[in-house]
Amino acid sequence: MKIGIVCYPTFGGSGVVATELGMALADNGHEVHFITYNQPVRLDFLSHKLHFHRVIIEEYPLFQYQPYELALSSKMVEVVEKYQLEVLHVHYAIPHAYAAFMAKQMLLEKGIHIKVVTTLHGTDITLVGSHPTYKTAVEFSINNSDVVTAVSNNLKQTTNQLFNIKKDIKVVYNFIDIEKYNIAEEQECKRDALAKPNERILTHISNFRPVKRVEDVIKIFYEVQKEIPSKLLMIGEGPEREKAEVLAKKLGIKDKVFFLGNSTEIAKILCYSDVFLLPSQTESFGLAALEAMAAKTAIISTNTGGLPEVNIHGETGYLSNLGDVADMAKNAISILKDDVTLERFKQNAKDHTKRFSIKNILPVYEDIYKSCYKNKV
Repeated sequence: MKIGIVCYPTFGGSGVVATELGMALADNGHEVHFITYNQPVRLDFLSHKLHFHRVIIEEYPLFQYQPYELALSSKMVEVVEKYQLEVLHVHYAIPHAYAAFMAKQMLLEKGIHIKVVTTLHGTDITLVGSHPTYKTAVEFSINNSDVVTAVSNNLKQTTNQLFNIKKDIKVVYNFIDIEKYNIAEEQECKRDALAKPNERILTHISNFRPVKRVEDVIKIFYEVQKEIPSKLLMIGEGPEREKAEVLAKKLGIKDKVFFLGNSTEIAKILCYSDVFLLPSQTESFGLAALEAMAAKTAIISTNTGGLPEVNIHGETGYLSNLGDVADMAKNAISILKDDVTLERFKQNAKDHTKRFSIKNILPVYEDIYKSCYKNKV
């Protein structure tokens, strides 16, 4: 099949999932075309099966804000027409689903029938899409997609609560390439570069937005390091990073916290980790937690959104109420207190990720595309 994928080309979960999906589809023999304003950060190669088309936004003084959705929909039309694409798979409702609808209408006037699959990822629904400024357009775009998927049961339920949805939403979980993490685990993991032999390593990975509550990460670690010798790795960039750095300095633990910025080598970094901290306000799924689990890391998280569908309380880690730093710290200490307990949680976490293997999820998306292809007109 010939498939167009539209996503944000960033380190965020929706962009990561879309990129990994596209590369897996290409490996499986499909022709995949990414359509976005920059090459996706995890798109590490291009080939005759894998293509990237940049959306160019022309600067014009009349516009205070350049109309990206217009440039995007026009690019979609161009790529579909030139490469005879059969399906457009758009990730993140805003503005991709709306732009895809416009592209579909323009293509119909040319006698070209393209099907649109929309995948909802989380904040495009819960925080942004439900805002009165966007709600009507998002609702319209979802209802006019040919197939709609959500990355968790919780997100499906939330979408149906916030919007008047007339389409059936299929739940297709986010996925992980387990083999990539197996390779990282098999390679020499030089923990001594970051911590002493008796120290544990905790990790947090995010885009450091307010919803991630990175100051809670620092507070949890502050309590943990009082009881257990440990270090904290903070991976990512975003508006809350400075606050987290200031808090670490204020608490006197700056020398134990490493801010490493963005990275494309997540599997390699996670091989160092014992416990992953994710005290988010909400997570539609928790892809960062799943990546950590695949790297054999126990999870301490909130019980919000889709996280209980990923992190199994008492088995792969622990769930706590939003903002309950004391409980999260207590749970982290209970996992880290001895080698036997830690190894049990780490192994449980890794074993649980098998159900989210890309080998299981990829055929689900292929079946969705095929259903579109069979009913193309």
